[in-house]
Amino acid sequence: MTRPVILLTGRGGQVGWELERSLAPLGDVVALARGALDLSDVAQIREVVRAVKPALIVNPAAYTAVDKAESDADLAHAINAIAPAVLAEEAKRLGAALIHYSTDYVFDGGKAAPYLETDKPNPLNVYGASKLAGEAALAASGIDYLCFRTSWVYGARGGNFMRTILRLAQERDELKIVADQVGAPTWSRMISDATAAVLAQRWLPAGGRLVEVSGLYHLTAAGETSWHGFAQAVLDEVAGLPEWAGRKLARVLPIPTSGYPLPAPRSPYSVLSNDKLQATFGLSLPDWRVSLKQVIASLSA
Repeated sequence: MTRPVILLTGRGGQVGWELERSLAPLGDVVALARGALDLSDVAQIREVVRAVKPALIVNPAAYTAVDKAESDADLAHAINAIAPAVLAEEAKRLGAALIHYSTDYVFDGGKAAPYLETDKPNPLNVYGASKLAGEAALAASGIDYLCFRTSWVYGARGGNFMRTILRLAQERDELKIVADQVGAPTWSRMISDATAAVLAQRWLPAGGRLVEVSGLYHLTAAGETSWHGFAQAVLDEVAGLPEWAGRKLARVLPIPTSGYPLPAPRSPYSVLSNDKLQATFGLSLPDWRVSLKQVIASLSA
């Protein structure tokens, strides 16, 4: 039996690296890093997709430099908005399905309860606006697709908040971390495993169709915390490991957002409700603290 071909973008990214492994049982994965597929180059996107002829395109690649995007809006829009639109056009041409990932940054934080997929987005920065435009392109494309909004992504590899905290905590006496922005830290491996589980459940048995479940879903860890709470939890976890015994770690001090000004405005509250994901696929990610323990354990191993 011929295995379906899966085109995966962003091979070198946190989620892309995990997806290459999670998707392997489902088909023949053609995983491309930026050097082989530049999502700011429309002509190259079309050329690669037409050469690979995938049955499924999975696109975790994105422009994620939130602050840099404020002064680099054209490139952020090209990668986060135009590229998904072009991928959708090519998927439609092939009869392929498309998986895409978006962000909690599409919301302004004015809500006091977890955001639903039906809540009206209102991004506060260029990054969020560019990702929202990508969502809109998929919704208008008419193809079989799943768009997963996630948040505060971290993992054992790549550049992310957890790894930055581990490094800085060994270099400094104290770390001042924002305590009035609340979200859900989400492990990149959990995102990839959940994606693979959805596809195994609804894509392969349906002969490559997602039509009955196409649309937007929130996909984050359960629970919530602030950046300060996340940083403190990271250091609490490593402090219990034998290889960290005796290391002096920085004190973590809470500060308001105003105490750490950045070019891109941030949402004070961006927790996403996963109820639709649970109701549709029977899936829910564990509490962020559980995932963090697993990530720290994997670093130790």
